[in-house]
Amino acid sequence: MFRALEASEPQIIIDETHMTHDEILAQFGPRESMEYDVVVVGGGPAGLSTAIRLKQLAAQHEKEISVVVLEKGSEPGAHILSGAIMDPRALNELLPDWKEQGAPLNQPVTDDAMVFLGEKSALRTPNLFLPACFQNHGNYIISLGAFTKWLAQQAENLGVEIFPGFPAAEVLYNENGSVRGVATGNMGVGKDGEPTENFQLGMELLGKYTVFAEGARGHLGRQLISRFKLDEGKDPQTYGLGVKEVWEIDPKRHQPGFVLHTAGWPMKSDTYGGAFLYHMEDNKVTMGFITGLDYSNPYLSPFEEMQRWKLHPNIRWYLEGDEAKGIKPAKRIGYGARAITAGGLMSLPKTVFPGGALVGCEAGYLNVSRIKGSHAAIKTGMLAAEAAFDAVQAGRQHDELTAYPAAFEKSWLFTELNKARNFKAWFKKGLGIATFMNGIEQWLLKGHIPWTLRRNKPDHLYLKPAAKCKPIAYPKPDGKLTFDRLSSVFISNTNHEEQQPAHLTLKDASVPVNINLSKFAGPESRYCPAGVYEFVPDEAKAGKERLQINAQNCVHCKTCDIKDPTQNIVWVTPEGGGGPNYVGM
Repeated sequence: MFRALEASEPQIIIDETHMTHDEILAQFGPRESMEYDVVVVGGGPAGLSTAIRLKQLAAQHEKEISVVVLEKGSEPGAHILSGAIMDPRALNELLPDWKEQGAPLNQPVTDDAMVFLGEKSALRTPNLFLPACFQNHGNYIISLGAFTKWLAQQAENLGVEIFPGFPAAEVLYNENGSVRGVATGNMGVGKDGEPTENFQLGMELLGKYTVFAEGARGHLGRQLISRFKLDEGKDPQTYGLGVKEVWEIDPKRHQPGFVLHTAGWPMKSDTYGGAFLYHMEDNKVTMGFITGLDYSNPYLSPFEEMQRWKLHPNIRWYLEGDEAKGIKPAKRIGYGARAITAGGLMSLPKTVFPGGALVGCEAGYLNVSRIKGSHAAIKTGMLAAEAAFDAVQAGRQHDELTAYPAAFEKSWLFTELNKARNFKAWFKKGLGIATFMNGIEQWLLKGHIPWTLRRNKPDHLYLKPAAKCKPIAYPKPDGKLTFDRLSSVFISNTNHEEQQPAHLTLKDASVPVNINLSKFAGPESRYCPAGVYEFVPDEAKAGKERLQINAQNCVHCKTCDIKDPTQNIVWVTPEGGGGPNYVGM
């Protein structure tokens, strides 16, 4: 049974007195371990492509290679959320016969529209002037979740072991500091942090190389970047939060293959953001709103911006019925949210370290100008696999796979990302200048750009004190076109085992009230698209508020981990299988 927590339900308290990790290991250990040539963390497009390519190479060279993929979702694709338009270029390289194998790329793009919105107005850019990054001829509108499920099947057919419902919770190191694998999280730990009668110790999965493919702002990837200083000399990564819905609309308003992108309203021109509406097959549209997480006004709510955007006449037309014309109102059938990387090439960390590599959105390969990351995920998974295969065959282990970044720099993906390197940075100068300059760079100069823009601070530092900002009045949800967060989370099929410890942890429990609430008006209650964080009256302190964490509602979007102004919230992996169970997203 899936349900969203109500505001009145008890707070999940983080108890500091429970058994420590080392105490649990001492009492219940040692952990069982399994050895593989390559361990892959994350069963999305990047991780699965890594595994597939390793098995392909082994078959070509008549060698054996053992590969395991760990996936925290209940099945591959359960936690995958994307627009999504797929450029099949990398897939053509990985699995040239994907059509024959039944890959769910069923709806080719038929038309592109880029529209600038005012509150009531809309101005479409003539297609003649559309830069290449907004042209989708030859691409497909897909459900990335369904594609991932299919990709997992291809991997299993090749002999890859996939363990869904097993989140990698800890990186394991050799004595010399190199990565030797990961450990999965313990199961059956109670809310108080003590093992229950259902307790199961996590397992160690050890590899000659470990490839991390957790997606944007990966929990372990973040640790590795910090430990090995992989982001030294690079621009800080910047993120966007994508809030997405799937609707079933009346066939009379459905245009299969039509791709609509919008910029402008409801965003202020100084805030990066934009929206999309893609017509999939079977009268379904996928629509979403991306808000740059470098916004400055703490009163902004990405979820509410998405709801407000749907009220624009050009958008609501697709969703509203018209009885006189026999047009039925549309029905919302899916909801989800996920942070995406938007820093591009200048924010790309070093992607290798002793014993492992980062691939896909874990590293930040998404091309924000095209709002596409799945082709980059597949390609980088392949490149990392080729480097790892050669290393294993040469008898190497736990060293740096330097061939992987070297191959990336010679690839078409590097060329593509290099052309788009300034795209997001221009938006710091406002929508008008950004549109003009990106037009010059992408349309006029065709991506041959003689200059590079740099950024120097991470997203959480852009937030201004509430006293310097204007509150934003969002319209109340009408339950037809616009909705609240709890009913939205409900249709994302999100659930976490109620008795487990909160996976949203605070370094210091006093910070949310003393700093975030008093200085920034409690932004966590607005930036979270799932209603996880709310400030409620503190029974122990009359007239004061406390932060309540409804961890059960969490859709694993990672926004809190990124945008918390004090970086006091740390997202850690919950028990396996917890979180959303997206269908058709």
